[in-house]
Amino acid sequence: MKLVWCPDMSSKAYIDGVKVLADRDDLAGSAELAELVCAMAGGWNAQLVVEAPDVSAASSSRPRAAATSLALAAAARRTGGRYACVLPDADSAAAYAVAGAAPSSSPTVVVGEAGEAMARLEGVDLLVVDARRRDAAAVLRAARPGPRGMVVVRHRDGRRCGPTALAAASMAAGTRVVRSVYLPIGKGVEVLHVGVGKGPSLQSRSGGRVASRWIRHVNHDTGEEHVFRRQ
Repeated sequence: MKLVWCPDMSSKAYIDGVKVLADRDDLAGSAELAELVCAMAGGWNAQLVVEAPDVSAASSSRPRAAATSLALAAAARRTGGRYACVLPDADSAAAYAVAGAAPSSSPTVVVGEAGEAMARLEGVDLLVVDARRRDAAAVLRAARPGPRGMVVVRHRDGRRCGPTALAAASMAAGTRVVRSVYLPIGKGVEVLHVGVGKGPSLQSRSGGRVASRWIRHVNHDTGEEHVFRRQ
């Protein structure tokens, strides 16, 4: 089994996301990014969408709802799936609720250390991680994809994020990064298509060290990526 793209569902989820974000000037984050992940959740017909947002700035007296959270929840409703938000502690969860990031159809909010929290979410189809989280690498490492594989979106909304191999290098053993691409959307987005089981990968692990068998070149003007296999 593998993730199969559905353009019709992607379009419907995208429209749902645009509607839920319309006339909302109080949202934190990039609308471009929110609309992108919303369309991706629909296109992959994601049944379990997990977001690990950065809530370090949510301690202000008037925290703002995250655009990505509302858009992803709308996409999950369209696919008939589930949206879950992973937060580091109870204070973060409280700020998240006060900000109104939780839509009327309450999502699953999982609170706790990254490894423990992600262990409760088995069969992830789409994982959206804010790279500003201190435990972002731990979230990636603990993610448990479903039998169809998983799509990972790593972003740094609010500060420019260049293409790196960090996300790919952080994935758990037993997974394989089938494709990795950097998109110049918003402040920069890294997208990984992660497979499960044996097979070719953009990474290989030996002795606890990551030894890439591939050379990646990214055109910073267009965002186009070329991958060359080492001989």
